[in-house]
Amino acid sequence: MSKKALAILTILIAIVLDQVIKIYVKTHFILGEEVLVFDWFRIHFVENNGMAMGFEFGGKTGKLFLTLFRIVAVGLIIYWLSNNIKRKVHNAVIIGISLIFSGAVGNIIDSVFYGVIFDHPKHSVATLFPETTDGEFFYGKVVDMFYFPIWEGILPDWIPFVGGEMYTFFQYIFNPADSYITIGVALLFIFSKQAFPKEEKKETKTVDA
Repeated sequence: MSKKALAILTILIAIVLDQVIKIYVKTHFILGEEVLVFDWFRIHFVENNGMAMGFEFGGKTGKLFLTLFRIVAVGLIIYWLSNNIKRKVHNAVIIGISLIFSGAVGNIIDSVFYGVIFDHPKHSVATLFPETTDGEFFYGKVVDMFYFPIWEGILPDWIPFVGGEMYTFFQYIFNPADSYITIGVALLFIFSKQAFPKEEKKETKTVDA
């Protein structure tokens, strides 16, 4: 398989899987609903405006800026991926960049389209392609569902600032697109020599007079 085909296949599978899972959760779960898979793994449906770990800023203006910034970033990632395909780098690097691209695109789709292709009930599941919706393009919310509360307990008193408080690890809820970005960055870190090769300095020969 060529490196270009590997990148395209990785991107297609990743984006389709991301959207299938998100659409299923949004059309089968009420916002805030949780299903216990294991004690340390739950499906918990939440939505956010797209900032990492649920952080938000700037209201609607900040939301629009974030979405436009991501679209620009995706263009740069495509350029980066194309260059690495031409350089014929290690397949792990191609997959890593492709996953980062897929993760960014997956969350952009939520932000750009989910405001208009779903309705927004508060106490029932959403409908895909409803007759009417009060949402807007570029103002959809990102769907998150994977929750791994691996450990819950009270932190020791000797820990600065948070000692003696209840703590959950891992407390953040994320989606497939987020995990793609994390895995992609990890691959680039592991294969950093192939992803970010150092330019060899050309030795200059001096001629004696």
